[in-house]
Amino acid sequence: MYVAAFGLDEGESLGRLLGGGPPTPALAHLIVDEQGFAWLPEEDFVEHFAADVDPAKARVLYAVQQALSMSTFEDVMGAPAWKSHPTWYLVATNDEAIPPDAERMFAQRMGATTVEIPSSHLAMVSHPQEVVELIESAADAAPIATNGAAAIESRRGR
Repeated sequence: MYVAAFGLDEGESLGRLLGGGPPTPALAHLIVDEQGFAWLPEEDFVEHFAADVDPAKARVLYAVQQALSMSTFEDVMGAPAWKSHPTWYLVATNDEAIPPDAERMFAQRMGATTVEIPSSHLAMVSHPQEVVELIESAADAAPIATNGAAAIESRRGR
């Protein structure tokens, strides 16, 4: 399950993918602290990363954001799970962190069941129902393990 996410293939890195063009509006002004962790500035977080989230909620999310280690951009992907498992992908068509065309490319090469919604990068916050529906459709379609049907019914409170 990918929600407005990078879908790296074996041998790829975030740094190489992001280095292929100018930074997106949400990532254009990363602040890197002395320990090598990157943070989004408040304006970029609220106006671009969480563009369709209520501004008051977006400021709270900004305040509690988790930093990303800059070393993450150098990490090279091993064998991705999407090559051996069914995959679902939600494209956020108004994403200003990962370009929607890149999200579409990730989903296509995965062979993912894909849904597009008019959302910023934080689709799970601004469009929770659509995200839940995609997760439920993935759960319904996933191979059932031992007592899997009972587990699915239990997850849904039935």
